[in-house]
Amino acid sequence: MKGEGDVKISYWAAHLTTTVSVTLVLLLAGIITFITLSGEKESRNIRERLEVSIVMNDSVSDAYANLFAQKISTLPYALEAGYVGKEQALKDWQEETGEDLETLFGVNPLSPEVYFRVKAGYSSPDSLRNIQAQLSKVAGVSEVVMPDSEMVEAMNANIQSLAIILGIVALVMIVISFVLINNTVHLTIYARRFTIHTMQLVGATNGFIRRPFILNNMTAGLLAGLLASGILAIALSAAPHAGYNDVAHYISWGLFACVAGGMVITGPLICSLAAALATSKYLRKDYDELVRG
Repeated sequence: MKGEGDVKISYWAAHLTTTVSVTLVLLLAGIITFITLSGEKESRNIRERLEVSIVMNDSVSDAYANLFAQKISTLPYALEAGYVGKEQALKDWQEETGEDLETLFGVNPLSPEVYFRVKAGYSSPDSLRNIQAQLSKVAGVSEVVMPDSEMVEAMNANIQSLAIILGIVALVMIVISFVLINNTVHLTIYARRFTIHTMQLVGATNGFIRRPFILNNMTAGLLAGLLASGILAIALSAAPHAGYNDVAHYISWGLFACVAGGMVITGPLICSLAAALATSKYLRKDYDELVRG
């Protein structure tokens, strides 16, 4: 026969095991979530590096090019816009090639250029072609130079494939997390299945029996969520000191707060649900079935 002290040790050991197991599962789920969200952010950054160049006519002044760039920046598909005047374009040409075009031709043959980066939602080849068609009709525009369509299609295909892979990994992790947490809680309640049967024999209602198991496992899940969030917070704070400065670029403290909040909510929710299901299972069994497990 187990003494009261042995029962208490077994009880706290079971809950410690549940808390540690759920903490590790939530920690892994949090890391996968950060990787998935960081991948989405990086894919957006890649799309938004696409630049469109608009070559203006020779007769267009720098002032007009500047106004046109300001107008472009207000359009829904433009992330940011700017312009290069004739003199700056000549200077850039000389620095890159070493040729003095003004001396060669007697005048500055270069035209002003307006450039802008495209928002991620407009980075598809069809959207870029529509933008090119619209801008080509504007007075003073000589040519609209778009990114290579094959390169854009390949980039979008790669980004889409990466998004699908990360989505599948995230979905699998959610399923695995639930299964692992459910099994951990189930084993904790399995160890007390005879206690459940004894409580039934003395007339306790099913709701009365379930309540402490649900509350205890909900507490364990909440503690696990807080522990997992704390570990991730420490890792995020230590990353720059360890030389991983890019981590702060992808994972802001606002994003961390959302993920941490999700873990703090998910832990108790899954643990309480698993506890309710496991307790209900043993409430339906008789003594012989409990002995067989």
